[in-house]
Amino acid sequence: MTAGIIRTGIGGWTYEPWRGTFYPADLPKAKELDYAVNHLGTIEINGTFYRTQTPATFAKWRDAAPDGFVYAVKALQYCVAKKKLAEADESIGKFLSSGLSELGDKLGPILWQFRPTRQFDADDIAAFFTMLPDKIDGVAARHAVEVRHESFACADFVALARKHGIAIVVADHDEHPQVCDLTADFVYARLMKSQEETETGYVPVDLATWATIAQSWAEGVAPEGLNYVSGDRAPAQPRDVYAYFISGAKVRNPAAAKALAEHLTAGD
Repeated sequence: MTAGIIRTGIGGWTYEPWRGTFYPADLPKAKELDYAVNHLGTIEINGTFYRTQTPATFAKWRDAAPDGFVYAVKALQYCVAKKKLAEADESIGKFLSSGLSELGDKLGPILWQFRPTRQFDADDIAAFFTMLPDKIDGVAARHAVEVRHESFACADFVALARKHGIAIVVADHDEHPQVCDLTADFVYARLMKSQEETETGYVPVDLATWATIAQSWAEGVAPEGLNYVSGDRAPAQPRDVYAYFISGAKVRNPAAAKALAEHLTAGD
């Protein structure tokens, strides 16, 4: 059984403290994206969370990326801001048709981040999941949902996500519920505990642990030691893995992503 592809990356590519720590100090700002996509395996686009982008912008991002690179796209925050997600079909449709398909094979998972106040409502979540297509203008689409309320740590939510093939984000964060049940043909991890005093964000032993976890996911295995809320385990199958270093000590996140990639290469 061939393992899935593991990609490591960061959120966004514009952050002044990265100049001299990730980007060469003399690199023109206009070249930052070109540099980032050639030194990382994936990037979670954050600008799409705050405002609608144009098809031309998505096309520009596509053309900047080398073969094999993919972007995750963080969905526009207003799409999931309604009290009832079942009423968000119009805003979701507008977002999905705003040009994402221009990314072509550079389109990776679409991340839907719920507010911490949103609680699990089975009927509403089921309605929301039906609005997420597996293709956008003929381009394959994958979806991941990040939940931040403890009510989602339940078997019913896992069953719904699995039924619709939606990945539940694995969040390495003390204040977010960790639901590590596998529910899709890929895994989306957001690692948010980087430390500024550590050059690689995470200490080597923790990077090695996450490398082992990612390799298990890619090989189709549910790793031991993670938090599972459902007694029903997903079938063993290869899964692509997207691991993003987000928040925490942001200045260290590019180094963390590169270090994790090195751990994975060393383990081959």
